[in-house]
Amino acid sequence: MRSGVIAQKVGMTRIFTDAGEHVPVTVLKVESCQVVAHRTLDKNGYVAVQLGAGRRKPKNVTRAERGHFAVAQVEPKRKMAEFRVPEEALIPVGAEITVDHFVVGQYVDVTGTTVGKGFAGGMKRHNFGGLRASHGVSISHRSIGSTGGRQDPGKTFKNKKMPGHMGDVTVTTQNLKVVMTDVERGLIAVEGAVPGHAGGWITVRDAVKKKLPADAPKPGAFKLGSEAAAEAPAVEATNGEGA
Repeated sequence: MRSGVIAQKVGMTRIFTDAGEHVPVTVLKVESCQVVAHRTLDKNGYVAVQLGAGRRKPKNVTRAERGHFAVAQVEPKRKMAEFRVPEEALIPVGAEITVDHFVVGQYVDVTGTTVGKGFAGGMKRHNFGGLRASHGVSISHRSIGSTGGRQDPGKTFKNKKMPGHMGDVTVTTQNLKVVMTDVERGLIAVEGAVPGHAGGWITVRDAVKKKLPADAPKPGAFKLGSEAAAEAPAVEATNGEGA
């Protein structure tokens, strides 16, 4: 089992195959997804990797959070998440996970928060059929009908499907196929729809019901802070010479 990643939903589009068929895909962006801490068996009772993604201004971060990020030597993150992994799959603290962590053709499970719909009736919320259009039904055509018996049982049971708040819940969509990855821009395209609105934070991990491809990197595809820093002086020197 490998670590997942934290991504941001960009939106939906389509990709054309060589045969001319179009595949509807959801584009996900992985930006500054770094390992912030480890959860160990001795200290925490379980093994996991804590990831952070996005950016926050230091002035908007509490002192305790600033200290937590300072230990890992990473900038403050907007979204945090943990992924349970075995000890051999731990990724070093401070490493930034790249989108080639997933390979084209593999299946992933995506978890996100669905779009909130507010208060909804039984027909919209639970796909009830509603009452008759005539034959004695007046005004209450979209009502849910009876919710319980009279003397026996004489009550409405718990968890009865009724009108109420719809959406804004955590949902996991399983077995979405990875169609494309763009390492330079940090984009992943998965086939099908992903829960949540554009700009929402989601987590992507290897599918639990599908076999992991043999060419998938283990423990994952990532770059350390030293590797990113090694590229920075060359860019600065070039800019300096051009100025």
